[in-house]
Amino acid sequence: MALTRNQVVVITGAAGGIGRSCVYAMRDYKLVVTDYSQEIVDKLVVELRGEGIDALGFAADITNRESVEELKNLTLRQGNFKAVIHTAGVSGATKNLEQIFNINLRATDIVIDTFHDISRKDSVIVLIASMMGHAIPPNPAYDEALRKPNRKDAFSIVEPFVEGNSDTMYNFTKRGVLLLCEDNVMRFGNMGARIVTISPGVVFSPMVKQAWHDHPETMEAQRRMTPAGRYGVPEDIAEVAKFLVCDCSEFITGTDIKVDGGLFSQIMKANAKQKQSIKQDSKPSADDSKNKKSK
Repeated sequence: MALTRNQVVVITGAAGGIGRSCVYAMRDYKLVVTDYSQEIVDKLVVELRGEGIDALGFAADITNRESVEELKNLTLRQGNFKAVIHTAGVSGATKNLEQIFNINLRATDIVIDTFHDISRKDSVIVLIASMMGHAIPPNPAYDEALRKPNRKDAFSIVEPFVEGNSDTMYNFTKRGVLLLCEDNVMRFGNMGARIVTISPGVVFSPMVKQAWHDHPETMEAQRRMTPAGRYGVPEDIAEVAKFLVCDCSEFITGTDIKVDGGLFSQIMKANAKQKQSIKQDSKPSADDSKNKKSK
């Protein structure tokens, strides 16, 4: 514990469901907690200090590079930088396609770049992706924009592929997070640092509660499909994040860990079965072939 007390961990989206659970999971470290609202951050810091957790708060606009630079400089003043656990993000319930793109992907790119500057041996960047990022297939038509989301034309390249659907935009941005991890792994590795992603499944956080409200049938169907027999909870993700920050996972980098109760494998299996059924239905029957010949 003495060693971790001298190490600083930054947690973005710290007041959210997964973020808050990460805060408590990392309580043995010196924490810098950040969210979009100073009032929310101040309230969280009072709560944490009341429980004996060494925490400092900072309200940051993670879509703004200057704001994230300020967060970085504050972190440096606290001691030895150990990790960022980047949980901040929005769901498709936000509806605004560009806002989803900016918060989920452009901001992630900014956080990676900014904290790369202070990373050192054994530093770790943990990004929250999503199992649904794996549902978007590789495609050179949009992958370059996902890999470089702060290009001026990145959003305009991706937008036509989501066909106005905010949930699909969410999925695209999470594919982007996976690609950013892949693209930056050697960059961090050259410094002795690591970068990894976690892909949650359906985690019963405030974000998912909204999704439940918007799509109750879909959400219940996903629960029934989950081999683990339940939804995830934020603590499921926080414990994996804690493991990834620990030096005991020093050989894990540039990869993604799905924490989805096995759900994504079942979704893919169901999709494959559906495609096969459609393919078979589209084949002409023997009777159809005979009729065509008789004509």
